[in-house]
Amino acid sequence: MSVPDQLEQLKTELTLRGFSPLTIRNYSFFVDKFLQFTNKSSEKLNQEDIKKYMSSLFESKSKNTIMLAAASIKFYYQEVLHIETPKIKIPKKEKRIPEVLSKSEVSTMINNSETKKSKLIISFLYSSGLRVSELVNIKPENINLDEKIGWVRSGKGSKDRAFSISESLAKDLKQYLNKRKDNQYIFSKTKPLTTRNIQKIVKNIRQKSEITKKVTPHTLRHSYATHLLEAGTDIRKIQVLLGHSSLNTTQLYAHVSTEEIKKIENPLDNL
Repeated sequence: MSVPDQLEQLKTELTLRGFSPLTIRNYSFFVDKFLQFTNKSSEKLNQEDIKKYMSSLFESKSKNTIMLAAASIKFYYQEVLHIETPKIKIPKKEKRIPEVLSKSEVSTMINNSETKKSKLIISFLYSSGLRVSELVNIKPENINLDEKIGWVRSGKGSKDRAFSISESLAKDLKQYLNKRKDNQYIFSKTKPLTTRNIQKIVKNIRQKSEITKKVTPHTLRHSYATHLLEAGTDIRKIQVLLGHSSLNTTQLYAHVSTEEIKKIENPLDNL
């Protein structure tokens, strides 16, 4: 079986299992690299091929990249080829505290957006805390602007969840969509924008805003959660809004919030 055929078989299996387009793209990328590395047909692949490929990654790739590559190849072997994978010790995922924008930096980015559409995209990402893969798939029927609420359909883990929309954004979206009644998606007419497209928009606005922090669409999600926590929102409510299956994931923002740290009374001052 040729490499294109093998990749098509992988994509089909991932789609049937309900994986997101982003996961399908990532898994396909790493399996493609793996197959190019081995230069073998699927019938000749064995467990030793995985060890050799994974070993090559340790020389130059980050721990997170290695973990994603391992998950991709494991799925391909077990679910497509039906071959057991060897036990390979993978380095633990790096637990980095995410970059967070201040409220003034978020405001600066919104105000520096060059077009109405890009301004709405930045505002929507921050107002909702959505993942970029979720944002591009939101349809007009998924939001109720009068009630200022929306719904993610089949988000990460194939889960539906509700999200809030700010009053000012709801007003702007009404005006925007009234002129685009044929849009099948909020920000596109017939098919979803690519996540890469959104990433470029965010990058360009960050540069124009002269913000030195690394800013991605996910940074706006982190900022949304952190600012909610600083405003006193219960962390369990934030968990629901973000669509986290585990509270442990949400509790990361308790470590991020500098405002919460500032509220702690330092023991030196009480000596």
